[in-house]
Amino acid sequence: MRADGTFSVKAFVPTELKPEPPVTTGLPVGVATIEKHFEGEVAGRSATLFTAAYDQESGIGTYVAMESFEGSLRDRSGTFNFVHSATTSGSDRSAEFFHVVPGSGTGGLAGISGSGGLAVDADGIHRVWFDYEVDAADVGVRQLHGKLTDTN
Repeated sequence: MRADGTFSVKAFVPTELKPEPPVTTGLPVGVATIEKHFEGEVAGRSATLFTAAYDQESGIGTYVAMESFEGSLRDRSGTFNFVHSATTSGSDRSAEFFHVVPGSGTGGLAGISGSGGLAVDADGIHRVWFDYEVDAADVGVRQLHGKLTDTN
């Protein structure tokens, strides 16, 4: 299945966390937390741990993000984790990676697997999509009174 949505960043909070032992490289490394809100076929919110080696002046760098999502993909609600990363040379994105973390799904999203992606339109709209499957048989999800419930 595929679910498409848009998202907005509600909070971007740099942290004081620094790599130990300190190693100086050509790009500064930073860690932040992010809160996002999603709308569309992807609806809900996420809490994100974000790490980057990035130069703000040149726009060159790479980030890695681990998101904990709570909400729904199309008609299924629950939680799961996904990871994504990308590199930029200042005017493009390359080496993109986006993957649902195996075993992380709960509720109606228990058994989720798949991939997806992120994009920013020219007008600044942030888009997200998931290409996913939910294998409910492997995790004991059952139909009860018209609602999906987790039997674990």
